[in-house]
Amino acid sequence: MNETFFSSPINRILGTLALVGLVVSFAAYAYYTLKQAEYMYMGPTTISVTGEGEVLAVPDVGQFSYTVSASAPDATAAQTEVATKGNAVIAYLKEQGIEDRDIKTQQYSMYPKYRWEERPCVYGVPCMPGQQIEDGFEVSQSVTVKVRNLDTAGNLITGVGEKGATNLSGLTFTVDDEEALKSEARTLAIADAQAQSEQLAKDLGVRIVKMNGYYEEGPMSPLYGYGGEMDAKMQSAMPAVAPELPAGESATKSRVTVTYIVK
Repeated sequence: MNETFFSSPINRILGTLALVGLVVSFAAYAYYTLKQAEYMYMGPTTISVTGEGEVLAVPDVGQFSYTVSASAPDATAAQTEVATKGNAVIAYLKEQGIEDRDIKTQQYSMYPKYRWEERPCVYGVPCMPGQQIEDGFEVSQSVTVKVRNLDTAGNLITGVGEKGATNLSGLTFTVDDEEALKSEARTLAIADAQAQSEQLAKDLGVRIVKMNGYYEEGPMSPLYGYGGEMDAKMQSAMPAVAPELPAGESATKSRVTVTYIVK
């Protein structure tokens, strides 16, 4: 008589154990899959806080710009006149202690000038339209100056104007090492966010597990300026006495948002 696999008691026991193990494995897999799906669907519980930091500092650097320009019948003459004016202004700045690294040309341009010429009308003949006629060249050079000794800023602006510079911009004040201020403000903002998150977790009765997200807004560092563009009329009306230009105090701010997973 042929015996099957399950005819033996030992084989029946082994088969039963194998079947139980298979059922347990499927059950564990199903439980894990459901939990994972539930976690993925709901996501972790999080809290988000926004921290702010502010650092006050007295500006230690000023900056202004000016332009020297000239018009002449030909390009060479216009360039020569601009070079002469520009060199005189730069020589003056250096005499006042401005270093080469703090004098920077922002733009140098040369372009032809034109004038409109009307053609005379002859009786009995249709009038011919006018035309543009080349009428010399215009050359200009725009320069930015960084002033490290703010006490001299007023005198410098007055002196540059007296040397023939035009289109003087308003003087702006800032801090030379802005990155250090931004870093300090960011550190304060992060510390503020951490303190808020700890208090919020305590109030909610939860525990912070780990940080889950971080976002930093653009730095806010206002510049305090003096005036704006000064045209030729305003420059000619500038007093001989140099104006006082107080720099005041500027604030560098940072705002960060931090997200934490909690349980």
